[in-house]
Formats: sequence, C-alpha cells, structure tokens
Amino acid sequence: MLSGKNVLLGITGGIAAYKTTFLVRLLIKAGATVKIVMTQSASSFVSPLTLSTLSKNPVLSDFVNETDESISWNNHVELGLWADVFLIAPATANTLSKMANGTCDNLLLATYLSAKCPVYYAPAMDLDMYKHPSTKTSLDQLQDFENVMIPAESGELASGLVGEGRMAEPENIIAFLQKHLAEGLSLSNKKVLITAGPTHEAIDPVRFLGNRSSGTMGFELAKRAADLGAQVFLISGPTSLSVSHYGIELIRVTTAEEMYNAVHKYYSEVEVAISAAAVADYRPKSISEQKIKKKGEGLQIDLVRTKDILLSMGEQKKNQYLVGFALETENEEANAKNKLQRKNLDAIVLNSLQDKGAGFGGTTNKITFIDKNSKVKAFELKTKSEVAADIWSEIITRIHG
Repeated sequence: MLSGKNVLLGITGGIAAYKTTFLVRLLIKAGATVKIVMTQSASSFVSPLTLSTLSKNPVLSDFVNETDESISWNNHVELGLWADVFLIAPATANTLSKMANGTCDNLLLATYLSAKCPVYYAPAMDLDMYKHPSTKTSLDQLQDFENVMIPAESGELASGLVGEGRMAEPENIIAFLQKHLAEGLSLSNKKVLITAGPTHEAIDPVRFLGNRSSGTMGFELAKRAADLGAQVFLISGPTSLSVSHYGIELIRVTTAEEMYNAVHKYYSEVEVAISAAAVADYRPKSISEQKIKKKGEGLQIDLVRTKDILLSMGEQKKNQYLVGFALETENEEANAKNKLQRKNLDAIVLNSLQDKGAGFGGTTNKITFIDKNSKVKAFELKTKSEVAADIWSEIITRIHG
C-alpha cells in the first residue's frame, strides 16, 4: 500500500519523537519516498541530521532558509500537493489543538492546511492530557475534518505513569496505514493463495528433477493482489525471487509434497486461489543417500507420480474461485479447456510455447483467459506485471458479479 507513495512525515515536539527514526526506516522499507517537516521544538527530541540521513531528503522546519549567500523559502503549498499521505507523528496536544482550530504559526501547520491528501495523526501525550476534555474536543473536530487518528497505546509514559497516551509503535503505525489505505480496494479483506516457481525433486544429495520456471508470473500475481488490498499467501518453490510487501506472506518450499502440504494448510481460508507453480509431475521412487557415481553407459531412475495439487484443490473446493495455468505445445485451447473441466476449475490461463515471448524464464508472457463458461479472451504479448493486472481484472469481474 505504501510502495511508490510520497509520504510527508510531520514531527512535533514530544518525547515520542525519538521513535520517528525507526518510523522513517520502516516507511522507506515499505517502498515510500519520505520527506519530513518538523516543528522547532521537535528538534530538541530528535536530530534533523539523523532524519535527513535516513530519509535522504532535507528536513524542513522554517518557512525561510537563510545563508550568508542567499535567502529561499520552503513552499508549504508544494509540500502539501507533493504528498500522497501526510502522517503527523507524534501529534502533541498543542499541535492537535492548532490543527483543530486552524492556527497556522509554523511550517508544519501551514503544510497541514494546504494538504490535499489523506491526513493521519498519531497522538502522543501524558495520561491526564490525553483524557482532558479539550483534547477530546480537538480529536472530535479532526474526525469531522476526516483526518484519521492512529489510536494511542497504553503503557509506561515519560512521566512514570502507566496508561493511555503513548504514541503507537512504529510497526503498528505502518500496519494501520497499510490496512486503512487498502480499504475500498477491489480485493480488500479478501485472502488469496498463489503458488509460484518450480519444485525440485531430489535424485541424490546434489541432483534433482526440476524445470525452467523462474516464479516471476506467480510473484507478479501476488504483488498485484496485495496492491489491490488482499492478504496473500504466496507459496513458492525454489527461486531467486524475493518480495517485501505488507500484504504478502511468503512460504518457501522445495518439493511437490511440501507444496501440497502448504497449499492445504491455507486453502480452506481463502476466497481466491491461483496455481501458477510448475509442479513436477514425477519424482524419483527412491533418493540415493550418496552422490550417484558414473557407472557404465546409462542410468535408470524409477519415477513415481507426485500428488496432483491442483486436482486436489478442485476436489476440495467450496467457495473458492480457483484458477489454474496450462502451458501447451499443441491443441492448446482444447487441452486447456479439458484441464479446466477435469480439475473443477473456475478459470484457466493458457500459455502456448508456440508464442514467442511466452512461457518460462522471460520477462513477458502472452496469455488466453478461459473461464468455466467457455468464455475466451486472448491478450497480446505484455510484461508479466501487465499480464498479472489483466488476470486479476478478469478474476475480479467474475467474483464481484
């Protein structure tokens, strides 16, 4: 939810300001670009130099920048327009009162009054201040302004008292933002399971049966689903890919058996499942405990079938919308439709190795989406991220009726 977003962090003068160094790191880790505006008093609690180093942007606190050589001003209007999200943390009782009453006596407040984006604030103050009627009045007024409060937490306060008023921990602020920004998206509050990559079936300690799947298509499907608000369980075979997204839980497996077990751990709780993994159809009947040495002119390995993960998902399907993939080399559409029916799928994504740029290993793909009503929609060659968007567009159209 924060990836690619411009986040303006406003820091006011409370002891909780020291936590903003961790908050900045988490925002950047989530993929946001961060700029910081702080009140003069906030600099008593956290160093502007530290924040500037972490955010890789200058920290602003005055309307005017004055040096021996020049004078310039910090444009609060431009700052307000730049931000996709304005987060004020910590928000002291003083600043909350000024926000609620339109007081504009520093750069942070001028920027707040100019902001066109959603505004979030994380109150931080001592117990009695937090419970004071004037604070409640400020919070009620800000709610009327449709500003969003990140609730204060209970715990030990700077005064030594224990109670409500602590600024939410940085991890909880990030989680709150992610969840709130996801509301209203097409996959908000939905759980999704996606399998990706190959499986490796051991022959001996150093060799395995596998395939050329990179896992890219499955990972792109997972990222797109998470960007649309879903909670995603991404079950991946061996791949060099990684993902960092609040909405994605990555479960790594190696063999088809491990993938089968992982799938059925989560399958019952999801609304949508997409089987994009290239699971090995066979595995060695027995695995040599030692490296197999070269002997003679040939080597015979007895193979047995692995469990058909997609078939088992179709058999156990209740309310899930189940999508499979078919990689074909001949009679492509007929074979894909047969697989769709045989495995009780709701839709299937067809790849043909006859299409240049489609299939394993590349950055592009060319697909045909076929649903259980035999509605067929073919797409042009696109990047895999664009293909993922097309697939989700087709799925969402159907699950939302």
